Amino acid sequence: MLRIGLTGGMGAGKSTVARALAERGAVIIDSDVIAREVVAPGTPGLAALVEAFGADILAADGSLDRPALAAKAFRDDESRATLNSITHPLVGQRTAELLAAAAPDAIVVQDVPLLVENNMAPFVNLVLVVDAATETRLRRLVEFRGVDEADARARIAAQATDEQRYAAADVLLDNNGAEGAVEAEVARLWEQRLVPFEANMRAGTAVRPEFGIVEARPEWAAQAQRLIARLQVAAGAAAVRVDHIGATAVPDLPAPDVLEVQITVADRAGAEGIRDALAGAGFPELSASAHEPAPGAGLTEPRRHGSADPGRPAFVQLSVAGSPDQEFAMAFRDWLRADEQARAEYTEVIRTAANEAARLGGDEAWAAYAAVCEPWLTGVSRRLAHRKPEQPE
Repeated sequence: MLRIGLTGGMGAGKSTVARALAERGAVIIDSDVIAREVVAPGTPGLAALVEAFGADILAADGSLDRPALAAKAFRDDESRATLNSITHPLVGQRTAELLAAAAPDAIVVQDVPLLVENNMAPFVNLVLVVDAATETRLRRLVEFRGVDEADARARIAAQATDEQRYAAADVLLDNNGAEGAVEAEVARLWEQRLVPFEANMRAGTAVRPEFGIVEARPEWAAQAQRLIARLQVAAGAAAVRVDHIGATAVPDLPAPDVLEVQITVADRAGAEGIRDALAGAGFPELSASAHEPAPGAGLTEPRRHGSADPGRPAFVQLSVAGSPDQEFAMAFRDWLRADEQARAEYTEVIRTAANEAARLGGDEAWAAYAAVCEPWLTGVSRRLAHRKPEQPE
């Protein structure tokens, strides 16, 4: 299944987006709803809270008096840790049950207000962040939810900053506009990205990007870091390191708009052992026919995976530590970053190769691009043969 993380600051409009996604068939798992369920009257969760914090956290009807609990649970770090040790495992267990109950072809949207704060982004396939200006959010909280303005400001200040949420966002949904605007944006996202993404994952199909060269884009670095975080979680201990490589890893260098990432493993068994985990994270293995050459990522033929996300094409190279492929990928990237003349030389090669690819077009474009680049890369490999890769960033 495709797992989507949905988050945003208080008052940004997550509920509106969740409702629009549900109307299109998404399975919504709301962490706030689950958090209330696991401490409802008669549950082991509520009994554990009473044992830890006392019976005076209960209302007259036996339900949880949340303000009374907050007064005790948030008075110091130890009390907060006690609360989390009780509720977090219960929420996690219930979430796992709901995920297991979802259909294999489901698009599951996990509505998690503190997704960024709890570093959950690497554990889902895509993160949607609903964004609205602080003053707009304050107005909504005060006018529509009846929250005291001072309290609303304090709650917003306690959450992640806009910048932190932007860094985690694969998709930023702007909810500052007119009524209905964000719903239209969700409709486009559903049809053009989420539905194809799920279908690709289920079929084990990586996106086959059309060839094209673009000028360097500042967002490549952040996009790569999000992919790296997901790949590290999927690969687990098998990954010695995970790195952004290739032309998109070099500032100011034109390149195909396809990210390249290298997972370094200790041995071939390590690469085989994470095949299914990478597919589950949204990176199925590339078949021989689907393999698109990615000049600059290596000189031989390591194992390769590709992104199933049509909104962010990527190639993932699995290389054994110390192999020629692994060392060249790192040395080549670092050489380009450090040497202005090398960047100029490679830019000329890229543009020449792109012209040849454009002349042929279609399925032959990638092969033509690689054929022009490969002789130059072979020469570079000899120049860099004795260089060792730098330590992880």
